[in-house]
Amino acid sequence: MSTPEDTTVQAAGCILWRRAPGTGELELCLVHRPKYDDWSWPKGKLKRGEEARAGALREVAEETGCRAVPGAELPAVRYTANGRPKQVRYWAAEAVTCDFTPTDEVDRVLWLSPEKARAQLTQPHDRPYVDALLDALHGPRPAGGPE
Repeated sequence: MSTPEDTTVQAAGCILWRRAPGTGELELCLVHRPKYDDWSWPKGKLKRGEEARAGALREVAEETGCRAVPGAELPAVRYTANGRPKQVRYWAAEAVTCDFTPTDEVDRVLWLSPEKARAQLTQPHDRPYVDALLDALHGPRPAGGPE
């Protein structure tokens, strides 16, 4: 007997960050997918039997050319994609080394400030991950405090 979970597409990715060379300012990595002409976080479907965190790091490496050190797991997101339910698990991850090569799947990467990353993201459900990352790195900000 199958359950609804059986049909849910399982994916994983990272909110990839680094300190900008020179300034030390926090930068977040977005990927451009030409197939969808969108800007999103590096992520992808898990392989059969693949552990989610390992899959997230594999997808980051494939899409950005970055080796990353995973940190805190962030909240998962669920949405419908191509008529099927999809769940994406995310981790905060610090980029250690990067050597991006454009592919058919990802043709560009951008390293942006948190504010610019939030504005550049195509899908509204991706935007809360900017704050989730900042909370994971610095702790939650007081309610009503600065964004």
